[in-house]
Amino acid sequence: MKKSVYSIVLADDVVSAIDDMAYQLGTSRSNLINQILAERVSMMTPEMRMRDIFERIEQLMSGGLMTVAQSGGSMIMLKSPLKYKYRPTVNYSVELSRSFEGAVGRLKISLRTQSESLIKMIGRFFSLWTGIEGKYLYKLFPKGSPWSGGEASFTREFISPAGSSLSDEQLAEAIGGYVSLLDSCLRLYFEDNTQSPAIEEKYKKYLADGVLVI
Repeated sequence: MKKSVYSIVLADDVVSAIDDMAYQLGTSRSNLINQILAERVSMMTPEMRMRDIFERIEQLMSGGLMTVAQSGGSMIMLKSPLKYKYRPTVNYSVELSRSFEGAVGRLKISLRTQSESLIKMIGRFFSLWTGIEGKYLYKLFPKGSPWSGGEASFTREFISPAGSSLSDEQLAEAIGGYVSLLDSCLRLYFEDNTQSPAIEEKYKKYLADGVLVI
């Protein structure tokens, strides 16, 4: 959706109230005014689609995943505790793009810890996980792996097949399903890090069930 600069005259008290609300929502004055006007004229903006997708993702979350917050309308943050000594927490943040086609978003995974043994264990899991994904999806990523990062911080790009136009429900199910799968496999690995075959079987079943976003 194209954006342009317009000059409008507003009362100072209105602007002050808008700024307070924008701060609470983690967005800008211009974006909030745009959202209010779009709702008034019944127009769907990218931000409104993102909010709808995130609300659907929240409803789909299961297991140990817990929603932390939506940030600025374009990101949702989730967390999941691990069974490891002092119960560290894995943080997941899902960020969506405004186009909803091609590169539709990214998943960022981080673990705040100073424990070298925990960092190494997380690293071994993601080495296993990216190896499994590479084994089954390498033909779909001719430009390289969708993964980046290392140690206790990783990023995974989400790609929608060329020419596809997915609904909010389809995007939510695709992204939410992937995050749930990844989290369940991570917790399985921490219960017993010899479960590599079981993790690969879960991934194969995930692919067999049909994948709309890779």
